[in-house]
Amino acid sequence: MDHFEILPVEDERTRREFLWFPYRLYRDHPYWVPPLRAVQKELFDISRHPFHRHATMQRFLAVRSGRTVGRIAAILDPRYNEFQQENAGFFGFLEMIEDAAVASSLLETARGWLRQRGVDVIRGPVNPSTNYECGLLVDGFDSSPRVMMTYNYPYYARLVEQAGLRKAKDLLAYDLCVKNAKADRVNALIERAKCDGMRTRMVRLSELDQEAELVWDLYNSAWARNWGFVPMTREEFLHHAREMRPILVPELAVFAEIGDTVAGFALAVPDVNEALRHVGGKLVPFGLLKFLWHKRHIRQIRVVLLGVREEYRATTAAAVLYAALIRAASRLNYVGAECSWVLEDNVLMRRAIESMGGSVYKTYRIYEWK
Repeated sequence: MDHFEILPVEDERTRREFLWFPYRLYRDHPYWVPPLRAVQKELFDISRHPFHRHATMQRFLAVRSGRTVGRIAAILDPRYNEFQQENAGFFGFLEMIEDAAVASSLLETARGWLRQRGVDVIRGPVNPSTNYECGLLVDGFDSSPRVMMTYNYPYYARLVEQAGLRKAKDLLAYDLCVKNAKADRVNALIERAKCDGMRTRMVRLSELDQEAELVWDLYNSAWARNWGFVPMTREEFLHHAREMRPILVPELAVFAEIGDTVAGFALAVPDVNEALRHVGGKLVPFGLLKFLWHKRHIRQIRVVLLGVREEYRATTAAAVLYAALIRAASRLNYVGAECSWVLEDNVLMRRAIESMGGSVYKTYRIYEWK
């Protein structure tokens, strides 16, 4: 086997290689969906993306005979460590050919960079935190990922485990047939909510920034006790909201309110991956036309967010929010929904989804080194 080397990403050539490598690795793969290249490029731009204003990322390439064969990023997020009272580092954006030596060297390089900065535990993959795409797909390779979820070759888990990493936590994706969802259960939940003084309303797109502020406050409260959670800055959250605006459907963005208090929020979005898979990651010159054409035929949604303030978790708020989304999705003629991701030990959320007929169909894993 030819010798390979690990190089830091530090100039325009290596930055370009890091960005484009997955598009070559998965070329013609039947299930991988090329992400929009402009969005990926912005995510790594330290001058433009708000994540970099509080975190540090060092990227590396594995290169053999002048050709990139792998990549990884080492990530240090002081906000996470301050909030979780840990001394942790992360790795992410891991992609590699099927070669144990390449995988081990990439992971060891990221580990060494983080150890030099004093971390005690290393987890990943997160791209670049649990607020973004994260987890290694370990089960459910026979279909494409839904929007903002990851996909990788089946050999990834084997190579990562051979390098000495072990499971930290599994993240579950549920599949739910909208048309077969238990309609009586859905309607009963919504009627019970009314009796409990809870009402639901859809988001007001004309006031997106103000609505996003409400969700941001709820997000940093409702998810605070979740494993691996790191609060988002206001700037980062609003950046997310504005990025997602083109695909938001008001009926699928739902607040649960009791009096003047926002008790919970749920967001589902059309699975635009169904359209993006046809454009190769580029909207220009002709990708936008292809995207708009295929967007008309999207029949799947993904439930991206669903959270309830701690003081309202003993109520039916979580189930009511799921029910409101499913009823809206049915009215809008969507046929399937993915509810993801859900922590494997989040019993209340899992029970709410399963009560409407959902079942686990993909499993993602966060690994760790101690």
